[in-house]
Amino acid sequence: MKVTVENKKGLNKDVKVFIDKKTMSTYMDEKYEEIKSTVNLKGFRPGKVPKEILKRQFGKAVFSEVLDKVLKDTSAKALEENKIKPAGQPKLDLKTYGEDKELEYILSVTELPKVDVKAISDIKFDQYSVKIDESETEKRINEIAKNQPNFKEASADTKASKGDLVTLDYSATVDNKSFKGGEGKNTQLTLGKDLFLKGFDEQLIGVKQNDIKIVEAILPENFPEKELVNKKAKFSCKIISVKKPEAVKIDDSFAKNLGAKDLQDLKKLISRQINDEYKNSLDRLSKNQILKELEKFEIEQIPENLLEEEIKILSQGMSAEDSKKSRKNFEEIAKKRIKTGLVLNEFGEQNKIQVTEQELQAEIQKQLRMMPGQEKMVMDFYQKNPSAVASLRGTVYEEKIINLIKEKAKSNKKEISKDEAEKILKESQNQSEGKISSVKKETKSTVKSKSSAKKTTKTSLKTKTSSKKVSKK
Repeated sequence: MKVTVENKKGLNKDVKVFIDKKTMSTYMDEKYEEIKSTVNLKGFRPGKVPKEILKRQFGKAVFSEVLDKVLKDTSAKALEENKIKPAGQPKLDLKTYGEDKELEYILSVTELPKVDVKAISDIKFDQYSVKIDESETEKRINEIAKNQPNFKEASADTKASKGDLVTLDYSATVDNKSFKGGEGKNTQLTLGKDLFLKGFDEQLIGVKQNDIKIVEAILPENFPEKELVNKKAKFSCKIISVKKPEAVKIDDSFAKNLGAKDLQDLKKLISRQINDEYKNSLDRLSKNQILKELEKFEIEQIPENLLEEEIKILSQGMSAEDSKKSRKNFEEIAKKRIKTGLVLNEFGEQNKIQVTEQELQAEIQKQLRMMPGQEKMVMDFYQKNPSAVASLRGTVYEEKIINLIKEKAKSNKKEISKDEAEKILKESQNQSEGKISSVKKETKSTVKSKSSAKKTTKTSLKTKTSSKKVSKK
């Protein structure tokens, strides 16, 4: 194989590859030997079909398969030997090819620019840790206890009030007729939560043990017996017991019910959980600081094809005219995105960062835990969409790179209180909202036209809510 690199203009290169006739014939002969044992032709024993017969019968198919393989292998080797990293898919132009001929083709390549990442060690960013006051931990534990009340049996003459736990048997009718699903035994309702049927709870306020109470309620839209939907049902309720809520005693037993060893262990777990809730958000601020610094790195030339692809993504859903008017703004955004990606990728390659299958599966499991009850749907999505798995792999890859940058860069470590963390996060959110508002205004003024004047851009901000479930890490 002979390779020459031509037209060295900036990032654009033509890689000319020449493979002589003898080498191509060798590839063809190897393929004929490979298929000889699998071909059955009348008049010939398996494996004994002459090459000339095979050539007449399968020549075109064999050459097509050999050509594909040779192009794939030699093009990759040609780029690797000349240390050319293509930005996107190279264009291939066949010059000479055919059976019993030499092969000559040209790869038109846009090369990734050289990126110097030495300055990464000079990047400065804030690294926060949150000091959780003991009172915050106790406040969270009290909230958990409040949502897990104990109930104590009340005396027979005690009337039920809001917040009480009422146990009852019931039988229901619609138009004086019983119906499927209209009976219940030992049904428990916490009055005021309105979890059974709308308005059902409040009609039980004032009942006592052994009372018979008639309750009327409208059967809901999702009632299984469709012919009864939105009809009024009468429930004859026999009150079995009334229980009063009592404060949960926060002790070792309470802690063990939540999965901790004892109360002291529970406090440690809750403190760590609160810290993690803030840490995840503050870590994102640190990451944004790093990415902002990477945008300042000097890269002489951005590959034109990558720029066009990024602009295309940014202008999705816009008319050609509006896209053209916004091009200058989109170019600036696209260049920053591409530059950041190039720096991250170069740093990842230099440090031989890879994503293992175990790390990828761990990330998928993390996604499953974030969507309880929908695990099967999420797993099916990833199994049926390789591109989604590839995207997830990219996310893990980027996080590994960012974590390594944090190790090598200059961190300004700050221990802050919970209140200070909330203030920092609120200020960051306000700045983000301000930027989004600014971009929306700029976009409106840039793309305003007769066809788009009445359209508005809707932007939604996704915020994560913190869970109060206790978990060990």
